Amino acid sequence: MALLVVALSGAPAQAAPTVAADPAGTNSAALIGAAIAVAGASIGAAIAVAYTGAAALAALSERPELFGRAMVIVGLAEGIAIYGLVVAVLLIGKA
Repeated sequence: MALLVVALSGAPAQAAPTVAADPAGTNSAALIGAAIAVAGASIGAAIAVAYTGAAALAALSERPELFGRAMVIVGLAEGIAIYGLVVAVLLIGKA
C-alpha cells in the first residue's frame, strides 16, 4: 500500500549521487587481478594438498618413519597459496 502511495504521488524521481571513478581503471584492474591471484592460488593449493595429503596418509600407514618427509611435501604444496598472497599484496601496493 505504501509503495502504491509513493508511486502515485507524482514526485519526480531522483538518482543517487555518483562516486567519481578512476578514469584509467587501473585501480579496479589491480584489485580484480589480486582477487584472481588469491583465488587461483588457493584453489591450486587445495587440490595439491588434497592429493599429497592423501598420499602422505597412505604412506604413513605403512611406514610411520616417513612422517617428516610427508609433512614437508604437504607444506610445499601449501606454499602455492602463500605465493598467491604475495602476488596480491604486490598488486594492491601498485593500485
